[in-house]
This record gives sequence, structure tokens and C-alpha cells, in this order.
Amino acid sequence: MRKAWVVASAVCGTCVGFVALLVVGTYSAAAGLAGGGGGRAVGLAKGAVPAAYQPLVQRWGNLCPAINPALLAAQLYQESGWNPSAQSPANAKGIGQFIPGTWEAHGIDGDKDGDRDIWDPADAIPSAATYDCELAGYVKDVPGDQTSNMLAAYNAGAYAVIKYGGVPPYRETQNYVKIIRTLEKSFAAPVAGVEPSRQAAGAITYAQEKLGTPYLWGGNGTAAQGGRFDCSGLTQAAYRRVGIELPRVANDQYNAGEHPSRDELLPGDLVFFSDDLTNSRAIRHVGIYVGGGYMINAPYTGAVIRFDKIDTPDYFGATRVTEDGAKSLPTDLPGSRPGA
Repeated sequence: MRKAWVVASAVCGTCVGFVALLVVGTYSAAAGLAGGGGGRAVGLAKGAVPAAYQPLVQRWGNLCPAINPALLAAQLYQESGWNPSAQSPANAKGIGQFIPGTWEAHGIDGDKDGDRDIWDPADAIPSAATYDCELAGYVKDVPGDQTSNMLAAYNAGAYAVIKYGGVPPYRETQNYVKIIRTLEKSFAAPVAGVEPSRQAAGAITYAQEKLGTPYLWGGNGTAAQGGRFDCSGLTQAAYRRVGIELPRVANDQYNAGEHPSRDELLPGDLVFFSDDLTNSRAIRHVGIYVGGGYMINAPYTGAVIRFDKIDTPDYFGATRVTEDGAKSLPTDLPGSRPGA
């Protein structure tokens, strides 16, 4: 494997005032939802893993104590963005981005069909899990967190982890471990409340200032574009205002933090919409939640940025954006959809 690359409602004066109250009231309640219980689940967040691969990730992600389904999902997403045809300039291939030499040594026939196919997720996903567990075995006697040591061995080699008695002092390796452990949170189904975002209020304030602005597909709010946005351009700009750099398109923004349930939503959460509720890579729209079932929304050509309800049949889920979550996202994933 290669190393890490890393239903619409019109806006009116009454509605604006009403939703503004919702924002204040709901945001002030955030602290009451911030408490959590111990331990994280090893289940997967709804739709985080494409449905075609979820059974494989769930099964093989429990292969050994050093990994879990969310961690395995984070690695695969970081490597290929779930693209089984991905090929890197370094000749890393498939959904697991194995280089041929590593595949020859560690690839397995996961689906028992008589061959080991680097391009077949039914072989590559089990191979990724078994390779992780092999590495964990090499460093099992090293002090510290078993999973972090395994990830460090994946990036820098088991010898370096053994030599330094844990994650070695290499910037690339330390960054890789942090990225995967952060992404792991965005794939796991939380077992308790998710902490509110410290930057949420500022992002909402920015988005509210844009109410009434005409929509522009591909709009980033530049002067040349007349300060207009599309949906993900608005969410990106809102969080950029508070120091968080999100990817440009909606389906990439989904993994910028953990995923609160519908009844745990807080103002500032990003809310997502899709025609395929089983696959986060198919997300086509995003808005900023403001409370009371409403979002600030840049909806479509011919409309303006406005308040809309989120409870529609295509509601996919939500993300509570964090700075570390945004920084962990790869920047070159295939399948991104400009303007979405």
C-alpha cells in the first residue's frame, strides 16, 4: 500500500426573525448536548461507506483488536476515495492502493474465487485488513496505543516503531497517524452526543449575511462572480471565515467531522442531501443548519440564498465540522462534483 496522500420555503422578514430566534435558542442549548459517555462504537456512520463495500468493511474491520470498521474505512477513503479503479503515479492500484510488490507479499483471495485480484475490492479490502493485522503483530510488544503503533508501522515500517518504542519522531508518520485517527471518527457511528463546534456561530453569522444573494452554480463568492455562491461554495466560505478550510464540494465536506443524529443537530452543523442514501460519495447538496429544522441554503439557479427546511426525503445526514477533521481530508479524491 502507498503512504497517505492525503422543500423550499421563501424568505420573508417574519421568517428571518423567527429563525434568528431559533439560532440563538438552539445554540445556547449546545452545552447541554455536549456531554458524552465513554467509549466509541465500532459501527459505521450511516452511508459513510458506500453500500457495495459496507459488509466487507464491517466484517474485515473486526479482524483483530488493533483495527475496527471505522479505522479500516478511514484508510480506504484516504487511499482511494472508494474508487476501485484508482491508480497513483507511484503505481499503487485499486481501492486499497497496493503497490505490486506489497500486493504480491500480502494480497489475499478474500472472496475465495481462486485468484488474488488487486483491482477487486472483495480481495483488496480483506487484504488491507490482514496487512494491518500483520503489522499490529509485528509491533504488539511496543508500548503505547496499539492502533497508533500499527498505523505508524504501516507508514514508516515496523522496525522504526520498535526502534523508537512507539510512533517514531518522523513528521510524515506522526501526521499520517493523526490523519487516520481523526478520519476514523468521521466514519464511526457515535454512541453519545458529539461536542458542539466552537466555530459554528461565526460560520452561521457569515452565511446569514449572504441571505438574499442570488445563487450561482460554481460560485465561490468572488468579486468577479458578484459575491454569489452555490451550496458548497457558501459552506466553504462560511467556515473559511472562522479559520477552517473545507474541501470545495459537498461529498468531500461530509467527512470533515463526526455525524450527529437528526435529534442531536446544533446550529452550524452541515446538513447533506442525496438521491442515494446509502453512499456519501453520491451527496449532491449541502446547507448550514440553524435550528428548528431549518438551514441556510443556496438552493439552485434562479433562487436566492434563503432559509429552507431540512426534513425532505433526500436528507442524508449531518457533519459537525472540526478543524482537525477538515485538515485530515485528502485533497485529490476522485468523484468530486464541482458545484455540488
